[in-house]
Amino acid sequence: MLRINDQITLADWEISESFSRSSGPGGQNVNKVETAVELRFEAERSPHLAASVKARLKRLAGRRWTNEGAIVIRAEETRSQIRNRELAQARLVEMIRAALVAPKRRIATKPTFGSEKRRLAAKSVRGVVKSLRGKVEPEE
Repeated sequence: MLRINDQITLADWEISESFSRSSGPGGQNVNKVETAVELRFEAERSPHLAASVKARLKRLAGRRWTNEGAIVIRAEETRSQIRNRELAQARLVEMIRAALVAPKRRIATKPTFGSEKRRLAAKSVRGVVKSLRGKVEPEE
């Protein structure tokens, strides 16, 4: 069980973890112990997330979203398998929390009368400057 917030808790079947040898720090230990964690969350099949949340999560996940609809997070920063597990789970929780926040709808606004006047005045000044840049005619 992974708790996202008060309303959402992910079940164990939705999350799977696999371990492999890490390329990070660890000296000789790195060749013996499987400390890197690959956390896989079945986002598309999750009954705990709404369709709109899944769509935002897919956009946030980017390359980490697989064709099967799962999110794959790899953590290999530390020498400890337990700490890497915690880091991967924290990243997943943070990503889901970010997807839960619906973006504010943009309300189209009209430019003010004064700003339109200033913009048009600046355009006409700029046009005059550019028109004076032509070739110089020789005087007779």
